Amino acid sequence: VQLQASGGGLVQPGGSLRLSCAASGFNSDLYWMHWIRQAPGKGPEWVSVISIDGGTIDYADSVKGRFAMSRDAAKNTVYLQMNSLKPEDRALYYCVRDGGTHMDYWGKGTQVTVSS
Repeated sequence: VQLQASGGGLVQPGGSLRLSCAASGFNSDLYWMHWIRQAPGKGPEWVSVISIDGGTIDYADSVKGRFAMSRDAAKNTVYLQMNSLKPEDRALYYCVRDGGTHMDYWGKGTQVTVSS
């Protein structure tokens, strides 16, 4: 099982990034999937979740209205579109598989930095 996140980078405040998480070794559309981030010196913060069929998507209040999570079953990939980025969005973003009782697989993460 592997989760490879990509798409991070340096962006100015107000800018946008689209993160991708390519799954391999399993069929990701059989699982709820999450994005979780960790800022320097802080603990992990849950960002968003998407259900198996994509019909249920939820977000942390801190990103609601700015971020959009989606999935493409054919590509075995989940996405996080991040708009109106703020300096406080700076973090390492992880794609995480929901094993039902716990988060059972984490990707390596992709770094997002928001700075002018």
